[in-house]
Amino acid sequence: MIIVLKPKAEEKKIQALLEGFTQMGLSHNVSAGAHTTIVGIIGDTSKVDVDSVLANDIVEDVKRVSEPYKAANRKFHPDDTVVEIPTPSGGVERVGGEHFTVVAGPCSVENEEQIVEVAQAVKRSGARLLRGGAFKPRTSPYAFQGLHERGIELLLLAKKETGLPIVTELMSLHHLDLFRDVDVIQVGARNMQNFEMLKELGHCDKPILLKRGLANTIEEWLMSAEYIMAGGNHRVILCERGIRTFETMTRNTLDISAIPMLKHQSHLPVMVDPSHAAGIPWMVEPLSKAAVAAGADGVMIEVHNNPGKALCDGAQSLTPGQFGQVMGKLSRQLEFEGRVLG
Repeated sequence: MIIVLKPKAEEKKIQALLEGFTQMGLSHNVSAGAHTTIVGIIGDTSKVDVDSVLANDIVEDVKRVSEPYKAANRKFHPDDTVVEIPTPSGGVERVGGEHFTVVAGPCSVENEEQIVEVAQAVKRSGARLLRGGAFKPRTSPYAFQGLHERGIELLLLAKKETGLPIVTELMSLHHLDLFRDVDVIQVGARNMQNFEMLKELGHCDKPILLKRGLANTIEEWLMSAEYIMAGGNHRVILCERGIRTFETMTRNTLDISAIPMLKHQSHLPVMVDPSHAAGIPWMVEPLSKAAVAAGADGVMIEVHNNPGKALCDGAQSLTPGQFGQVMGKLSRQLEFEGRVLG
Protein backbone atom coordinates (compact mmCIF):
# COMPACT_ATOMS: atom_id res chain seq x y z
CA MET A 1 0.00 0.00 0.00
CA ILE A 2 1.21 3.50 -0.86
CA ILE A 3 0.13 6.62 0.99
CA VAL A 4 0.78 10.00 -0.61
CA LEU A 5 1.00 12.74 1.99
CA LYS A 6 -0.10 16.33 1.48
CA PRO A 7 2.64 18.97 1.08
CA LYS A 8 3.94 20.42 4.36
CA ALA A 9 2.34 17.71 6.49
CA GLU A 10 3.28 18.17 10.14
CA GLU A 11 5.96 15.78 11.37
CA LYS A 12 3.99 15.07 14.55
CA LYS A 13 0.96 13.96 12.53
CA ILE A 14 3.15 11.84 10.23
CA GLN A 15 4.63 10.02 13.23
CA ALA A 16 1.16 9.44 14.67
CA LEU A 17 0.04 7.92 11.35
CA LEU A 18 3.10 5.66 11.19
CA GLU A 19 2.63 4.54 14.80
CA GLY A 20 -0.87 3.37 13.94
CA PHE A 21 0.50 1.08 11.24
CA THR A 22 3.24 -0.19 13.55
CA GLN A 23 0.59 -1.18 16.09
CA MET A 24 -1.10 -3.19 13.33
CA GLY A 25 2.11 -5.18 12.84
CA LEU A 26 2.99 -3.41 9.57
CA SER A 27 6.32 -1.87 8.65
CA HIS A 28 6.79 1.29 6.63
CA ASN A 29 9.22 3.04 4.31
CA VAL A 30 9.15 6.83 4.02
CA SER A 31 10.42 8.46 0.82
CA ALA A 32 10.60 12.24 1.06
CA GLY A 33 10.92 13.84 -2.38
CA ALA A 34 11.31 17.48 -3.32
CA HIS A 35 7.54 18.03 -3.54
CA THR A 36 5.87 14.85 -2.31
CA THR A 37 6.32 12.46 0.61
CA ILE A 38 5.33 8.85 -0.02
CA VAL A 39 4.85 6.26 2.70
CA GLY A 40 5.07 2.62 1.67
CA ILE A 41 3.24 0.22 4.00
CA ILE A 42 4.70 -3.28 3.95
CA GLY A 43 2.97 -6.41 5.21
CA ASP A 44 -0.56 -7.80 5.08
CA THR A 45 -2.40 -4.57 4.26
CA SER A 46 -5.73 -6.32 3.60
CA LYS A 47 -6.79 -5.37 7.13
CA VAL A 48 -6.22 -1.64 6.50
CA ASP A 49 -9.36 0.43 5.92
CA VAL A 50 -8.49 2.72 3.00
CA ASP A 51 -11.36 5.11 3.72
CA SER A 52 -10.14 5.51 7.28
CA VAL A 53 -6.64 6.38 6.09
CA LEU A 54 -8.03 8.86 3.54
CA ALA A 55 -9.94 10.57 6.34
CA ASN A 56 -6.62 11.64 7.90
CA ASP A 57 -6.11 15.35 7.13
CA ILE A 58 -2.45 14.87 6.06
CA VAL A 59 -3.23 12.15 3.47
CA GLU A 60 -3.56 13.10 -0.19
CA ASP A 61 -4.14 9.65 -1.72
CA VAL A 62 -3.96 5.90 -0.99
CA LYS A 63 -3.10 3.22 -3.54
CA ARG A 64 -2.84 -0.54 -3.23
CA VAL A 65 0.21 -2.13 -4.89
CA SER A 66 -0.41 -5.34 -6.83
CA GLU A 67 3.25 -6.33 -7.31
CA PRO A 68 4.57 -8.72 -4.64
CA TYR A 69 7.79 -6.72 -4.21
CA LYS A 70 7.23 -3.60 -2.12
CA ALA A 71 10.48 -2.11 -0.84
CA ALA A 72 12.13 -2.54 -4.26
CA ASN A 73 9.13 -1.04 -6.07
CA ARG A 74 9.50 2.39 -7.68
CA LYS A 75 5.96 3.23 -6.57
CA PHE A 76 7.26 3.17 -2.99
CA HIS A 77 10.38 5.16 -3.85
CA PRO A 78 9.93 7.35 -6.97
CA ASP A 79 13.48 8.73 -6.97
CA ASP A 80 16.45 6.61 -8.07
CA THR A 81 18.42 5.06 -5.23
CA VAL A 82 22.11 5.92 -5.19
CA VAL A 83 24.20 3.34 -3.33
CA GLU A 84 27.25 4.86 -1.62
CA ILE A 85 30.40 2.77 -1.16
CA PRO A 86 33.09 4.10 1.21
CA THR A 87 36.65 4.33 -0.15
CA PRO A 88 39.87 3.80 1.83
CA SER A 89 40.65 7.52 1.48
CA GLY A 90 37.48 8.49 3.31
CA GLY A 91 35.43 9.39 0.24
CA VAL A 92 32.58 7.51 -1.41
CA GLU A 93 31.90 5.92 -4.75
CA ARG A 94 28.30 6.23 -5.92
CA VAL A 95 26.35 3.71 -7.99
CA GLY A 96 23.17 5.11 -9.49
CA GLY A 97 21.77 8.51 -10.39
CA GLU A 98 23.97 10.46 -12.80
CA HIS A 99 26.99 8.29 -12.09
CA PHE A 100 28.10 5.47 -14.39
CA THR A 101 30.32 3.12 -12.41
CA VAL A 102 32.79 0.65 -13.87
CA VAL A 103 33.83 -2.40 -11.84
CA ALA A 104 36.76 -4.33 -13.29
CA GLY A 105 39.22 -7.05 -12.41
CA PRO A 106 39.96 -10.74 -12.92
CA CYS A 107 37.45 -13.54 -12.63
CA SER A 108 39.51 -15.03 -9.82
CA VAL A 109 42.38 -13.92 -7.61
CA GLU A 110 45.39 -16.07 -8.46
CA ASN A 111 48.42 -14.49 -6.78
CA GLU A 112 49.68 -11.17 -5.43
CA GLU A 113 51.42 -10.04 -8.61
CA GLN A 114 48.36 -10.72 -10.76
CA ILE A 115 45.73 -8.95 -8.63
CA VAL A 116 47.88 -5.91 -7.84
CA GLU A 117 48.97 -5.47 -11.46
CA VAL A 118 45.40 -5.74 -12.74
CA ALA A 119 44.09 -3.41 -10.02
CA GLN A 120 46.63 -0.75 -10.92
CA ALA A 121 45.87 -1.10 -14.62
CA VAL A 122 42.08 -0.84 -14.34
CA LYS A 123 42.38 2.13 -11.99
CA ARG A 124 44.55 3.98 -14.53
CA SER A 125 41.83 3.44 -17.13
CA GLY A 126 39.07 4.80 -14.88
CA ALA A 127 37.55 1.81 -13.04
CA ARG A 128 36.17 2.80 -9.65
CA LEU A 129 35.84 -0.61 -8.00
CA LEU A 130 37.94 -3.78 -8.16
CA ARG A 131 36.30 -7.15 -8.68
CA GLY A 132 37.92 -10.51 -8.11
CA GLY A 133 36.77 -13.94 -6.99
CA ALA A 134 38.21 -15.46 -3.82
CA PHE A 135 35.57 -18.20 -3.77
CA LYS A 136 34.59 -19.46 -7.21
CA PRO A 137 31.45 -21.47 -8.10
CA ARG A 138 32.49 -23.86 -10.88
CA THR A 139 30.45 -26.38 -12.81
CA SER A 140 33.21 -29.00 -12.49
CA PRO A 141 34.39 -30.05 -9.02
CA TYR A 142 37.89 -30.43 -10.51
CA ALA A 143 38.17 -26.84 -11.73
CA PHE A 144 39.98 -24.08 -9.80
CA GLN A 145 37.76 -23.07 -6.88
CA GLY A 146 39.63 -19.92 -5.82
CA LEU A 147 42.14 -19.15 -3.06
CA HIS A 148 39.41 -18.66 -0.43
CA GLU A 149 40.67 -16.74 2.63
CA ARG A 150 44.03 -16.04 0.98
CA GLY A 151 42.16 -14.59 -2.00
CA ILE A 152 40.40 -12.07 0.23
CA GLU A 153 43.73 -11.17 1.84
CA LEU A 154 45.17 -10.44 -1.62
CA LEU A 155 42.12 -8.37 -2.60
CA LEU A 156 42.59 -6.30 0.54
CA LEU A 157 46.26 -5.87 -0.37
CA ALA A 158 45.28 -4.62 -3.84
CA LYS A 159 42.76 -2.29 -2.20
CA LYS A 160 45.52 -0.87 0.00
CA GLU A 161 47.83 -0.43 -3.01
CA THR A 162 45.25 1.29 -5.23
CA GLY A 163 42.53 2.73 -3.01
CA LEU A 164 39.86 0.86 -4.98
CA PRO A 165 36.94 -0.60 -2.98
CA ILE A 166 36.59 -4.33 -3.61
CA VAL A 167 33.71 -6.51 -4.81
CA THR A 168 33.80 -10.26 -4.30
CA GLU A 169 31.33 -13.12 -4.21
CA LEU A 170 29.97 -14.78 -1.08
CA MET A 171 29.16 -18.46 -1.66
CA SER A 172 28.27 -19.56 1.87
CA LEU A 173 27.16 -17.88 5.08
CA HIS A 174 29.91 -19.89 6.80
CA HIS A 175 32.38 -17.48 5.17
CA LEU A 176 30.58 -14.25 6.10
CA ASP A 177 33.06 -13.32 8.86
CA LEU A 178 35.85 -13.30 6.27
CA PHE A 179 33.99 -10.52 4.40
CA ARG A 180 34.13 -7.96 7.23
CA ASP A 181 36.56 -5.72 5.26
CA VAL A 182 35.01 -6.37 1.83
CA ASP A 183 33.26 -3.26 0.51
CA VAL A 184 30.56 -4.85 -1.69
CA ILE A 185 29.32 -8.41 -1.25
CA GLN A 186 28.32 -10.10 -4.52
CA VAL A 187 25.55 -12.67 -4.59
CA GLY A 188 26.19 -14.78 -7.66
CA ALA A 189 23.66 -16.08 -10.17
CA ARG A 190 23.54 -19.52 -8.55
CA ASN A 191 22.71 -18.03 -5.14
CA MET A 192 20.10 -15.53 -6.30
CA GLN A 193 17.40 -17.64 -4.65
CA ASN A 194 19.42 -18.79 -1.65
CA PHE A 195 16.81 -17.24 0.62
CA GLU A 196 18.58 -17.96 3.90
CA MET A 197 21.64 -16.13 2.58
CA LEU A 198 19.51 -13.22 1.34
CA LYS A 199 17.77 -12.91 4.70
CA GLU A 200 21.09 -12.82 6.54
CA LEU A 201 22.47 -10.19 4.16
CA GLY A 202 19.40 -8.12 4.96
CA HIS A 203 20.96 -7.58 8.39
CA CYS A 204 24.38 -6.77 6.91
CA ASP A 205 25.65 -3.19 6.80
CA LYS A 206 27.22 -3.51 3.36
CA PRO A 207 26.10 -2.90 -0.23
CA ILE A 208 24.96 -6.10 -1.96
CA LEU A 209 25.47 -6.68 -5.68
CA LEU A 210 22.73 -9.13 -6.64
CA LYS A 211 23.24 -10.96 -9.91
CA ARG A 212 20.32 -12.35 -11.86
CA GLY A 213 19.92 -16.11 -11.91
CA LEU A 214 20.63 -18.05 -15.09
CA ALA A 215 16.95 -18.79 -15.71
CA ASN A 216 15.06 -16.38 -13.49
CA THR A 217 12.38 -13.86 -14.37
CA ILE A 218 12.71 -10.18 -13.55
CA GLU A 219 9.99 -10.50 -10.92
CA GLU A 220 11.82 -13.39 -9.22
CA TRP A 221 14.99 -11.28 -9.26
CA LEU A 222 13.22 -8.32 -7.66
CA MET A 223 11.71 -10.63 -5.06
CA SER A 224 15.26 -11.73 -4.16
CA ALA A 225 16.16 -8.07 -3.71
CA GLU A 226 13.05 -7.77 -1.55
CA TYR A 227 14.37 -10.49 0.77
CA ILE A 228 17.48 -8.38 1.44
CA MET A 229 15.55 -5.11 1.78
CA ALA A 230 12.94 -6.66 4.08
CA GLY A 231 15.74 -7.24 6.59
CA GLY A 232 16.60 -3.55 6.59
CA ASN A 233 19.47 -3.40 4.08
CA HIS A 234 18.35 -1.18 1.20
CA ARG A 235 21.81 -0.88 -0.38
CA VAL A 236 21.12 -3.31 -3.21
CA ILE A 237 22.59 -3.13 -6.72
CA LEU A 238 21.06 -5.34 -9.41
CA CYS A 239 23.36 -6.89 -12.02
CA GLU A 240 22.13 -8.36 -15.31
CA ARG A 241 24.66 -11.01 -16.41
CA GLY A 242 22.81 -12.79 -19.17
CA ILE A 243 20.30 -15.62 -19.03
CA ARG A 244 20.36 -19.12 -20.44
CA THR A 245 18.50 -19.49 -23.74
CA PHE A 246 18.64 -21.83 -26.73
CA GLU A 247 21.41 -19.72 -28.32
CA THR A 248 24.83 -21.42 -28.39
CA MET A 249 27.03 -18.81 -30.09
CA THR A 250 27.34 -16.84 -26.85
CA ARG A 251 27.86 -18.09 -23.30
CA ASN A 252 24.53 -16.56 -22.23
CA THR A 253 22.05 -14.12 -23.76
CA LEU A 254 22.25 -10.56 -22.45
CA ASP A 255 18.71 -9.40 -21.71
CA ILE A 256 19.16 -5.74 -22.60
CA SER A 257 15.41 -5.18 -22.25
CA ALA A 258 15.74 -5.98 -18.54
CA ILE A 259 17.46 -2.62 -17.95
CA PRO A 260 14.60 -0.28 -18.92
CA MET A 261 12.08 -2.69 -17.39
CA LEU A 262 13.93 -2.65 -14.07
CA LYS A 263 14.24 1.13 -14.24
CA HIS A 264 10.49 1.34 -14.74
CA GLN A 265 9.59 -1.12 -11.98
CA SER A 266 12.27 -0.39 -9.39
CA HIS A 267 14.36 2.45 -7.98
CA LEU A 268 17.43 0.26 -7.43
CA PRO A 269 20.60 0.86 -9.52
CA VAL A 270 21.22 -1.60 -12.36
CA MET A 271 24.57 -2.81 -13.64
CA VAL A 272 25.46 -5.10 -16.55
CA ASP A 273 28.13 -7.82 -16.75
CA PRO A 274 28.92 -8.09 -20.48
CA SER A 275 31.82 -10.50 -19.89
CA HIS A 276 29.64 -13.28 -18.49
CA ALA A 277 26.76 -12.44 -20.79
CA ALA A 278 28.67 -13.14 -24.00
CA GLY A 279 31.80 -14.99 -22.90
CA ILE A 280 33.56 -13.39 -25.89
CA PRO A 281 36.09 -10.53 -25.40
CA TRP A 282 35.30 -8.58 -28.57
CA MET A 283 31.62 -8.42 -27.60
CA VAL A 284 32.32 -6.62 -24.31
CA GLU A 285 32.57 -3.22 -26.03
CA PRO A 286 29.29 -3.31 -28.01
CA LEU A 287 27.38 -4.82 -25.10
CA SER A 288 28.77 -2.16 -22.75
CA LYS A 289 27.70 0.55 -25.19
CA ALA A 290 24.25 -1.03 -25.38
CA ALA A 291 24.08 -1.01 -21.58
CA VAL A 292 24.84 2.72 -21.52
CA ALA A 293 22.21 3.42 -24.19
CA ALA A 294 19.59 1.37 -22.32
CA GLY A 295 20.14 3.38 -19.13
CA ALA A 296 22.33 1.09 -17.00
CA ASP A 297 24.15 2.58 -14.02
CA GLY A 298 27.40 0.75 -14.67
CA VAL A 299 29.18 -2.30 -16.03
CA MET A 300 31.30 -5.07 -14.52
CA ILE A 301 34.11 -6.18 -16.84
CA GLU A 302 36.60 -9.03 -16.46
CA VAL A 303 40.23 -7.98 -17.00
CA HIS A 304 43.31 -10.20 -16.73
CA ASN A 305 46.97 -9.33 -17.30
CA ASN A 306 47.53 -12.64 -19.11
CA PRO A 307 44.17 -14.13 -20.23
CA GLY A 308 45.83 -17.07 -21.95
CA LYS A 309 47.13 -18.36 -18.61
CA ALA A 310 44.15 -17.41 -16.44
CA LEU A 311 42.94 -20.11 -14.05
CA CYS A 312 39.31 -19.11 -14.59
CA ASP A 313 37.40 -17.60 -17.54
CA GLY A 314 40.47 -16.32 -19.34
CA ALA A 315 38.73 -16.77 -22.69
CA GLN A 316 36.26 -13.99 -21.90
CA SER A 317 38.67 -11.56 -20.21
CA LEU A 318 40.07 -8.37 -21.69
CA THR A 319 43.71 -7.39 -21.42
CA PRO A 320 44.43 -4.10 -19.62
CA GLY A 321 45.07 -2.49 -23.01
CA GLN A 322 41.76 -3.65 -24.44
CA PHE A 323 39.99 -2.48 -21.29
CA GLY A 324 41.54 0.97 -21.67
CA GLN A 325 40.21 1.22 -25.23
CA VAL A 326 36.70 0.25 -24.10
CA MET A 327 36.82 2.83 -21.31
CA GLY A 328 37.80 5.56 -23.76
CA LYS A 329 34.81 4.82 -25.97
CA LEU A 330 32.39 4.56 -23.03
CA SER A 331 33.67 7.90 -21.72
CA ARG A 332 32.88 9.62 -25.02
CA GLN A 333 29.44 8.00 -25.21
CA LEU A 334 28.59 9.06 -21.66
CA GLU A 335 29.82 12.58 -22.28
CA PHE A 336 27.53 12.80 -25.32
CA GLU A 337 24.60 11.69 -23.13
CA GLY A 338 25.49 14.16 -20.38
CA ARG A 339 26.37 11.50 -17.84
CA VAL A 340 29.40 11.10 -15.59
CA LEU A 341 31.88 8.20 -15.75
CA GLY A 342 32.81 7.32 -12.19
